[in-house]
Amino acid sequence: MTVWGWLRRLFGRPSGRNDAGAGAVFEATSTWEIAHPRAHAVHIVYAPRRDGIPDAGEVVWAWVPFQEDPSQGKDRPMLVIARHDVQRVFALKLTSRAPKGRDDHLRIGVGSWDRESRESWVDLDQLYSLHHRGIRREAAALDRRVFVQVGRELARRHGWRFDG
Repeated sequence: MTVWGWLRRLFGRPSGRNDAGAGAVFEATSTWEIAHPRAHAVHIVYAPRRDGIPDAGEVVWAWVPFQEDPSQGKDRPMLVIARHDVQRVFALKLTSRAPKGRDDHLRIGVGSWDRESRESWVDLDQLYSLHHRGIRREAAALDRRVFVQVGRELARRHGWRFDG
């Protein structure tokens, strides 16, 4: 099996864009959707620091692939929940579209990450690995009380460790 085949099996779908902005590519700095989130031992800790390095509890902006077509995607806010390794963090995508009749999203309110001051929800079931170089900017630190709600729900749903 090639290295790329092994990475796809371990992490799931590739994302990223080639220089022309189209086509799925698998690069070390790409955003990876984690195929089986429950299989990972995620340790959630609230630790935001405005230092240019993504930390758990921060909302950052990164390019994320569309689930139905990983060759397409968009720049979107992501909530960092934990460290993945030295160069990567685990994150969940945010949306401003209210989910109707679904229990896989949690309301986190309004924050400075959204210029239009819209309500936001965090997707609890899609886990991503973001490389530091794939993150465009730090947007805000999520309120600690809200992060605790997110952390507790993630621990309940996925069995991850949460130190709240």
